[in-house]
Amino acid sequence: MPWSALGFSRWFSLRPVATVLAVACLGWLVVSPGEAQQRRRPRPGDLPAETATAPPQGVSASAPVEIPEDHPLRPAIDLAEESLTVMEGVSDYTAVFSKRELLGNRLTSQTMEMKFRHRPFSVYFKFRGPEAGREVIFIDGRNRGNLLVHETGVAALAGTITIAPTAPEVMKNTRHPITQAGLYNLVAKVAEQWRSESRFGEVDVKTFPNAKLGDLPCIAIQTTHPQPRREFKFHMTRLYLDRDQKLPVRVEQFGWPRNGSDKPPLVEEYTYTNVRVNVGLTDLDFDQRNPAYGF
Repeated sequence: MPWSALGFSRWFSLRPVATVLAVACLGWLVVSPGEAQQRRRPRPGDLPAETATAPPQGVSASAPVEIPEDHPLRPAIDLAEESLTVMEGVSDYTAVFSKRELLGNRLTSQTMEMKFRHRPFSVYFKFRGPEAGREVIFIDGRNRGNLLVHETGVAALAGTITIAPTAPEVMKNTRHPITQAGLYNLVAKVAEQWRSESRFGEVDVKTFPNAKLGDLPCIAIQTTHPQPRREFKFHMTRLYLDRDQKLPVRVEQFGWPRNGSDKPPLVEEYTYTNVRVNVGLTDLDFDQRNPAYGF
């Protein structure tokens, strides 16, 4: 609606309502485990301060775990470590990011176009589907640590919204904040999970060298715990790596079967498709003044 038609007094009265609507929509926020980039092999819980604002959820600062060569989890951890090494050579990328998360009894799903840069930790999202047009920018150390959000519809009347990545309005409808976004910690968190679980037995490990994600040839690693234990957060974990580049492209986490069912419920799934690495993203790609953006 044009400014002249709306009128200043009416705009002033609608702006608080639009702001509330915009904040109420922030349950979409993302994502998969927190991304951190560094030039040496990370120890468990080791994060460079210049590239991430929060460690991956569940990653502790405990001493590295010595894993016997004959441990069932060793092949899975080795593949995850190989993928981490690949990611150390990636400075930025574009991708289509999709997620499914179990929130209470609801399995939610969202898809968005993504730009990611490691230094400084920078994320841009443009949503598809029902939230098409929504845009989000986050840069570590900028904007007072807040997200910049451009909403759609009536909520867009509020203009650019700034809100903390871990604000209750955001976190009530997502499993991970945007500070835990990206490919590196997608695989780093799983690697740390497997290192921690290697202290215990009761695990079945399978590798599928000819798996596919759409038309993309992949290596898939699946780990399964037969019995619920407090040491095991998930019943089953699957990690998919691009077979040629060893980039991590999907993680699936399943809970324990319930009510006599043999099928474990999906808890979270994070997928990256159309990944293009080292494309040379610049500050403009993470600037709300970018003329291609709707802020």
